[in-house]
Amino acid sequence: MDAQRIVVGYDGSIGARDAVGWAAAEAERTGSRLHIVYAYLLAWPGAEYDGPVAQMTAEAQERGDRLVAEIVEQVRRRGTGIQVVGTALHAAPAPALIDLGDTGAGLIVVGNRGGGGITNLLVGSVSQQVATHAHAPVVVVRGRHDAVDGPVVAGADGSASSHAALGIAFETARLRGTGVLAVRAYVPPAVTALPAGVIEASERRALDASVTGWKEKYPSVKVETLLVNGRTAEVLVGASRTAQLIVVGSRGHGGFTGLLLGSVGQQLMHHAECPVLIVHAPKPS
Repeated sequence: MDAQRIVVGYDGSIGARDAVGWAAAEAERTGSRLHIVYAYLLAWPGAEYDGPVAQMTAEAQERGDRLVAEIVEQVRRRGTGIQVVGTALHAAPAPALIDLGDTGAGLIVVGNRGGGGITNLLVGSVSQQVATHAHAPVVVVRGRHDAVDGPVVAGADGSASSHAALGIAFETARLRGTGVLAVRAYVPPAVTALPAGVIEASERRALDASVTGWKEKYPSVKVETLLVNGRTAEVLVGASRTAQLIVVGSRGHGGFTGLLLGSVGQQLMHHAECPVLIVHAPKPS
């Protein structure tokens, strides 16, 4: 990713602190500016009464300002010299992060669960909304969030968003000094006249073709490919156990074309054992 701005959501929860730590480390690697955002939206009965509304809003803003100042100071104490600013604003968290991401951010970072919502949810609604609707790449920080070993794993199914994801995976691997493991999973048709070997050979050619251009652009990055007969989400969750980052496109070739975030991305957000980077296909020019 280019040296620009990383936006990270923060609400004081443990998951959000992990997200800020991951984002700060990424800013150090990429030379990006870091923008920590605390967004809150108050909702209470009797909101038509101006007095209580004004008081509660002022108290919430004061708390937000304090939390942001504390986390910004923690990042600055890392001593890496990255540019970091913090903002507390009265707005719905997901739309606020999406809007800030759309104004020139190279990356939006969120924790897998924040301080609100139901405690047994595997992934928070804010993370889900941001990953689904943001145009910028989104990292959901979860699992072994501080892992620095293992490859960058990329899903490679030949879709437009997968192609964009592979490019980010190679650049990320270069900056991290590690390799890329490109993974393609397939499930053969239940009824087909083609021999299994013919299907496998076709899938292998598609996988090799998907990484050829990126291998030429990033000759210093070690590349391995993995072709698996199985379901993509299950295969990538398995690969996440030894990866430092999983990079996938927002939508593959399967599923419903109207979906903004495919089932693979959704399942990884719930079950991956390392951070997940979700990349949307570039807008048509």
